[in-house]
Amino acid sequence: MRHLGLVTLVVRDYDTAIAFYTGALGFELRADTALENGKRWVVVGPPGATTGLLLARADDAEQEARVGDQTGGRVAFFLNSDDFARDHARMLAAGVRFDEPPRHEPYGTVAVFRDPYGNRWDLVQPG
Repeated sequence: MRHLGLVTLVVRDYDTAIAFYTGALGFELRADTALENGKRWVVVGPPGATTGLLLARADDAEQEARVGDQTGGRVAFFLNSDDFARDHARMLAAGVRFDEPPRHEPYGTVAVFRDPYGNRWDLVQPG
């Protein structure tokens, strides 16, 4: 069987990113291993999910310019929920910034939020 294991997300700072994803979103910290030149192998992901995010600190000016806008302003990530109201309320209480109130679409209940770098995410409860 094949599955998507990791998706790289370029960030400015490992610890800020870890705090957001584990604190505000409730992800697990799956790995935080020191590498050469101050780099780290940092993986976070939702509990029980097989896919995770590899948090990669920007190495140069070109990568730094992409932080927060890796998809040209489009929603980059989709966080599925089995209880939208619960997760939305918890995230609001944790200080997550939503761009809009929840809305109902043919595919489910959704609201766009941003991570600390400005990447756009959908919180989605599939219909």
